[in-house]
Amino acid sequence: MPVMKGLLAPQNTFLDTIATRFDGTHSNFLLGNAQGNRGYPIVYCSDGFCELTGFGRTEVMQKNCSCHFLYGSGTSEQVTQGVEKALESKEEYQAEVQFYKKNGSTFWCLLDIVPIKNEKGEMVLFLFSFKDITEAKDKSQNSRTDDNKPYKRTTGNSNFSKARRRGHTMIYQLTSQFTRDSKNDVNLSRDMFEKPSLPEYKVAAVQKSRFILLHYSVSKALWDWMILLATFYVAVTVPYNVCFTAYSDLETAGRSTIVSDIAVEMLFILDIILNFRTTYVSQSGQVVYEPRSICLHYATTWFFVDLVAALPFDLLYAFNITVTSLVHLLKTVRLLRLLRLLQKLDRYSQYSAMVLTLLMSMFALLAHWMACIWYIIGRKEMETNANGAWDIGWLYELGRRLDKPYFNSTVGGPSVRSAYIASLYFTLSSLTSVGFGNVCANTDAEKIFSVCTMLIGALMHAVVFGNVTAIIQRMYSRRSLYHTRMKDLKDFIRVHRLPQQLKQRMLEYFQTTWSVNNGIDVNELLHDFPDELRADIAMHLNKDILQLPVFDGASRGCLRSLSLHIKTTFCTPGEYLIRQGDALQANYFVCSGSLEVLKDNMVLAILEKGSNGVEELAPDPTSKTC
Repeated sequence: MPVMKGLLAPQNTFLDTIATRFDGTHSNFLLGNAQGNRGYPIVYCSDGFCELTGFGRTEVMQKNCSCHFLYGSGTSEQVTQGVEKALESKEEYQAEVQFYKKNGSTFWCLLDIVPIKNEKGEMVLFLFSFKDITEAKDKSQNSRTDDNKPYKRTTGNSNFSKARRRGHTMIYQLTSQFTRDSKNDVNLSRDMFEKPSLPEYKVAAVQKSRFILLHYSVSKALWDWMILLATFYVAVTVPYNVCFTAYSDLETAGRSTIVSDIAVEMLFILDIILNFRTTYVSQSGQVVYEPRSICLHYATTWFFVDLVAALPFDLLYAFNITVTSLVHLLKTVRLLRLLRLLQKLDRYSQYSAMVLTLLMSMFALLAHWMACIWYIIGRKEMETNANGAWDIGWLYELGRRLDKPYFNSTVGGPSVRSAYIASLYFTLSSLTSVGFGNVCANTDAEKIFSVCTMLIGALMHAVVFGNVTAIIQRMYSRRSLYHTRMKDLKDFIRVHRLPQQLKQRMLEYFQTTWSVNNGIDVNELLHDFPDELRADIAMHLNKDILQLPVFDGASRGCLRSLSLHIKTTFCTPGEYLIRQGDALQANYFVCSGSLEVLKDNMVLAILEKGSNGVEELAPDPTSKTC
């Protein structure tokens, strides 16, 4: 699948912010439309409000946000008038009010009304917060009626004041989050609260540091391919240096490639740093921009593999430190970065040529590795059998045929270049077939390795060449579909013995239609898309028609509806579109080309692009394409 960009569209997080702010305190709130022409209808109510009042969400929605359905005989008329005045003037309002639940029981609450602005400064919503203070109110009233326990009045008032203070603090915290200037400090006292800033109801823009790298950007894609090339360089050079370089030449070989090796190490180290600042897609599909989350995600996924692969072994040569063959063996851990190649195959699977190149490169890389192992087996066979049958291995046979034989199992022999070419030739012939016998296995170890090579070759045939076949078929699938439909059309003509003139018209129409739409059925392709998206696509495809003067007075909704019913029809030259006496099934508009209006084989008019075939035709003409 292609690289997943994640959900990049800015999102309105207003309701989430309210729920988060009220969590742990209370979640009883309403949102009313402040731009309503007929009152201020409720557009959202929380679950906490439904539980508090006993009303269901369907019973509350679209009612006036002044909450007349909560009023009763005990509701203060002064408070109701204050609510109405606050709604009309779009101002804040705070009061203690007694409301009635659906079952008729009463409850006291702290009512806070806060107007909400959008990014243009327009009042768009009213936030109604209902803080249940029934228990505190009852304690306060009981303390006033008990003359023998004056201290309870203080306790009740204290509880009530604390509840009120918590409610106001919560509203302040909520509103302050949406203000553009949040640097001003607000002092909250016991009896007086400063007026909080009004919140803004708007689409939240993506907050991203300029030091954060987007995982789907072009620069990141180019960097990934550079790292991929560096990984292939390591995958080729490290096994070769370990296997084909003699022990006495290890240091010389290492120093000859020290510049390129250190450059690759620096690239790997820099890649680790960039990965700590690169966005990723979470499991919910969201693009994560937070640096801390990015660091934690990378540290728990690919960091260890990348760190081991980036260990700077080649700096030992830079500081003239004597190394052994163990250093070259340790460098093979860099091959772990090839695990990232699996991600590239999955990410760029939609690009057939790219996947084909990567698969063939992997096949050649596997042959290279096995050639290195084949050479090591030949060397070890001669070293371990120095006092015995050391002259039956494939390396000895190769040296004898090249007139460069081995002496005493270690001296002489073919050059490293010739040995590598022969090893690669043997592994490729074994992976793709069963070999040709000119380089063959003689010892037991060589035969066991040959068997393993043939088994791996069978697996590679199923994986690599199977995918290659599928990719090639996909590249030519459209052409194959064209030939299949053309064959079906010719078979239809042959079975039904259609006349030559009708046959020619059918073939010309099919070829013309295919050249225009490439065999793609738009209706079938867009069938599973949502109506909203299909309407936008249809408006774009038919924008030339919808811009005609006949549609000038149509609303956007009307145009969207019409665009879903527009069907494109192609007519070959000389084809008749409508004949006199035909039942008119559609209204035709000329998008390209021209039409002739004929009557008694006389041209009455020529309709060009933008013409309406129904309105401009004569009462009884025949329309013919030209």
